[in-house]
Amino acid sequence: MSDPASPFSPVGDRHFDGLADKFAASLYGGARGELRLALLDRLLPEMLDLHDQPLLDVGGGLGQLAGWFAARGHAVTLAEPSAEMLTRARESLAGHEVKLLQAPLQALPERAPGPWPLIACHAVLEWLADPRAALATLAGLLAPGGQLSLMVFNRDALRLSNVVKGNLEKALADRLEGQGLRKRLTPIAPLTHAQVAAWSAENGLRIREVAGIRVFADYLRQPPESDADRERLLALEQRYCRLDPHWRLGRYLLYTLERPLEEASA
Repeated sequence: MSDPASPFSPVGDRHFDGLADKFAASLYGGARGELRLALLDRLLPEMLDLHDQPLLDVGGGLGQLAGWFAARGHAVTLAEPSAEMLTRARESLAGHEVKLLQAPLQALPERAPGPWPLIACHAVLEWLADPRAALATLAGLLAPGGQLSLMVFNRDALRLSNVVKGNLEKALADRLEGQGLRKRLTPIAPLTHAQVAAWSAENGLRIREVAGIRVFADYLRQPPESDADRERLLALEQRYCRLDPHWRLGRYLLYTLERPLEEASA
């Protein structure tokens, strides 16, 4: 039996009951949140082969991503463990045909087994006690030829951000993970590209596309104040988000992972 006041689930995942407002303000409010959504609006059609296929949105939170796909003709199932977040998602998705399912990622093989031609899992793995096992679970839900849109919080970008802020000892000791306490929203398991690549290969997934989300914005000494500067920043982000080496230091890393069709014939 877990402590209802604990920010962790029984398996050690960070959950967000009681933090919906903080979550919305910190991750989607303000210029950085707007930039993240603007970049996804452009990148998702570029990085995914979309043709109205059913979508499983894992850890769908407040419903922004589910709404984006539903508006484009996809039959969306949104799975989210937090009752509070699911309530907020239901409100934001009014008018969209989205199935809501209260379930953690680990329960999806029983609750939403698929196989799914399209899965989205954005900003979820970094809040889990065992992100490696979570990616294996997602791979098991994916149909042959299916696509997984995966976005993770970038550990290397977090290190650079700490250096820029002057937290040299913390960066040198590699003490980058959040503790999941109080209302802090530093992820408990930020990931590296090397981890995503290795775990994808373990599960028979191929990295087809990769991009960095906010490769410049989080390192600015001052955020842009004018509309013109915000437009210039967005143009820079769009120009370099898929180019090496810039994508590697995006605050988030966005992947299209694919289960090869040849597995079915084999």
